[in-house]
Amino acid sequence: MVMEMDAKNNGRRTLSRTNVAARAEDSSTNKDAKNTVDRGQQTSSYTPYIRDFRMHSDADVSTTSDEQRKSKTGRSIIELDPFLDFDDLLPEVGEFGCFQKLLFALMIPFCYISAFVYLSQIFMTLPPDKYYCFVPELSLITSEEDRKQLSIPKKADGSYSRCQMYDVNYTAVFQSKNRSELINSSLPVIPCREGYVFDRNEPFRTATMEFGWVCDNDRYATYAQVIFFLGSIAGCLAYGHFADHCGRVAALVSSCSLAFFGSIFTSLASNFLSFVMIRLIVGASFDTCFTMIYILVLEYVGPKYRTLVGNLSLAMFYSPFTMLIPWMALLLRTWGNFALVGSIPIAFALCAYCYLPESARWLVSVGKIDDAIVILKNVAARNKRTVSKSYWKKFRESCEQFYKEEFEGRSFTVLSIFGRRRLARYMVLMIFIWMTMSLIYDGHVRAASVLDKENVVVVFTIACATELPGDLLVIVTLDRFGRRWCAFTFTTLSGVFSLLAANVKNPTHTLVAALAGRFFANVCYNIGLQWAAEVLPTVVRAQGVAFIHTMGFVAMLLSPPVIYLSHVSLSLMLNTLGVLGILGGILSLFLPETLHQDLPQTLSDGDDFGKDQRLCHQPCCGPGAKHTQRQKRNWHEGSSLRTLSRDEFRSQKMHRVAVVRPHGSNVTLRRPSLVSQGTEVLERIEKFTSQDGSKRNMK
Repeated sequence: MVMEMDAKNNGRRTLSRTNVAARAEDSSTNKDAKNTVDRGQQTSSYTPYIRDFRMHSDADVSTTSDEQRKSKTGRSIIELDPFLDFDDLLPEVGEFGCFQKLLFALMIPFCYISAFVYLSQIFMTLPPDKYYCFVPELSLITSEEDRKQLSIPKKADGSYSRCQMYDVNYTAVFQSKNRSELINSSLPVIPCREGYVFDRNEPFRTATMEFGWVCDNDRYATYAQVIFFLGSIAGCLAYGHFADHCGRVAALVSSCSLAFFGSIFTSLASNFLSFVMIRLIVGASFDTCFTMIYILVLEYVGPKYRTLVGNLSLAMFYSPFTMLIPWMALLLRTWGNFALVGSIPIAFALCAYCYLPESARWLVSVGKIDDAIVILKNVAARNKRTVSKSYWKKFRESCEQFYKEEFEGRSFTVLSIFGRRRLARYMVLMIFIWMTMSLIYDGHVRAASVLDKENVVVVFTIACATELPGDLLVIVTLDRFGRRWCAFTFTTLSGVFSLLAANVKNPTHTLVAALAGRFFANVCYNIGLQWAAEVLPTVVRAQGVAFIHTMGFVAMLLSPPVIYLSHVSLSLMLNTLGVLGILGGILSLFLPETLHQDLPQTLSDGDDFGKDQRLCHQPCCGPGAKHTQRQKRNWHEGSSLRTLSRDEFRSQKMHRVAVVRPHGSNVTLRRPSLVSQGTEVLERIEKFTSQDGSKRNMK
C-alpha cells in the first residue's frame, strides 16, 4: 500500500511538473507568436514565416490524426484552405470534358474567318502572267496574232512586251488595205495608254486586272497589302483594350462584324482608293477574329491539354481552310464574287453571343464573380461533374480577394519590363525574333503565289498543306527538346532551304526547296507564339505578348516589298528570306529555356529567370531535364485568375489570419496568412468562440 501511494504521489508530481512545463511552453509560444505579429505589422512581407508555418501545419495534418494532434499540442488548430484559382478548379469541373470538346468544335467557323481574311487579298490582287497593251483602234481585227504584230514590240527572247506598244497612227493602220507591210520592229515605242488585254483563259479575274495594277502601276497591289497590315496593327492595339473593358466575346463578334461587312463592301469597290480604305477596315479584324476564340478555349482547358488543343486546332481546322481558299477563288471566277460569297460563312460567327460563354477569368477581373461561377457550374454540369458548395464558396472568396488585390496593386505597363536589365534584354530579343519569324512566315505564304505563276492554285495548296505536318511536329518536339533548340533548329532550317532555293538552277528544285523553307517557317512561327508568353512574367504577360504581337505585324508590313523583289529576281527574294531565317535562329539561342522550368510570376522572377542556364543548356538531358513537382502555392501573386497586369504587390491587407486557440482559453493567436482584412473569411474567423471550439472537440 505504501509503495502504491508513493508511486501515485510520484506520478502526480511528475504530471504536475509536465503540466507546468506545458503551460510555460504555451505561454512562451503565445508571447513569441504575439511578438511575431507585432513585428509583422511593421513590414509588408511575411513570406519566410508564412511558408514555414504552412509547411509545418500541412505536415501535421498529413501525418497525424485529429486526436493525436490534440494530445501532442493540447490545442485545436483551425486553418483556412489555400488560395483557390482557376487551375485548381478546372480538375474539379473537368479539364477536357464534353464542354471543352464542344467549345473546341466551335472554333471551326472562326478558323475559316481567319484563313479567309488573311489569304483572300492575296488572290484578289494576284498579278496576271499574260497580258499586253490594249489598242482600241485594232479591236475589230479578229486575229489576236495580227493585232500583236501591228501594235506590240517583241523582247530579246522573242516574246511580246507586256507594257509597251508602238507609237503610230493606229486608225491609219486599221484602214490600210495591206497591213502586213506596216509591221516594223524599228518603230518608236511608248507605254500602254488605253489599258491591257488579259488572257481569256485566266481562271480567275482579279482586282489587279480590273483596275490595271500592272506595269508602271504594279506597286498598287503591294500598297494594298501594306495598308491591310496597317489596319491589322491598329486593330490589334484597339481590340486589346476593347477586350479588357467589354469582354472576349464582344471583341470576337465585333471583329467578325468588321470582316463580314468589310468583305461585302470590298466587292463594291470601284477604284484603288475605295479598295484600300475598305481593306484597311477588314485588316483591323485580322488576328482578333481568331485569337479571341483561341484564348477563350484555352482558358477553359486544363493546363496539360493546352499545347495539344492549341496546335491541334490549327492542324485540324485552320490548315484545311487555307488549302480551300484558292479553290474557292477558282470556283467563283471573279474577285468580286469571291469577296461577296466568301463573306457569307462569317455571318454565322455573328451569332456567337448565343452559343459562346464569356471568359470566366475576364468576368472575375471586372468583378462579375457571380456570372463567372454560373458559367463554371454549367461547365461542371455539362461534364457531369459534381462540385461541393463549400468548394464554390472557397472559390468565390478567392475571387473576391483577387479582385480586391488587382485594383489595390500598382498598375504596370510594358515599360515596366525595361526597368529590369536582364528582363529588358529578353524583351528586345523576343521582339526581334518574333519580327523575324513573322516576316519569314508571311513572306513564304505570299511567295507561293510567285514561285510558279502557271500553276498558282496547285502550288499554293501544297504550300498551305505544309501547315498540317508543321503543327503536328510542334506537338511532338516542343515538350521534348525545348523551345530554344527547336526555335533555333527550325528557323535556321527555313533560312538554309530558302538560300538553297535561291541558288539552284533547276526550277523544280527551286520549288521543292522553297516549299521546305515554308514548312519550317510554319513550325518556328508556332513556337515563337508560345515561347514569348512563357518568358515574360505573369504580371506583365498580357501586355508584353500583345506588344510583341503588334511588332510582328509591323514586320509583316515589309513582306509585300520583299515579295515585290521577285519582279527583279526570284533569287533576290529567296536570299532575303534565307538570311532572315538564319539570323532569327541564331538570336533564339540567347533566350532562356522554359521547358521544365517554373515560369516567372513577378518582375523580379523575370529578371532572375535563366541566370543558371548556359548557352549549351539541354532540357532533354542533364540538370533540369525532368520537371520537379512545385511546392504547394502559399502566395498567389501568379494566380491564373490574373488577367490585368499588376506588379508584385505586398501590403498589410494581403495576409490571411490562421486562428490558434488553446483548450479552455480565451486567448486567440493570429498568425499571418493570405486573406485581406475586411473580407468575409476574416469576419467568420473573428466570430469564432470558445463554445464553438468546444463543440467541435466534442464531435
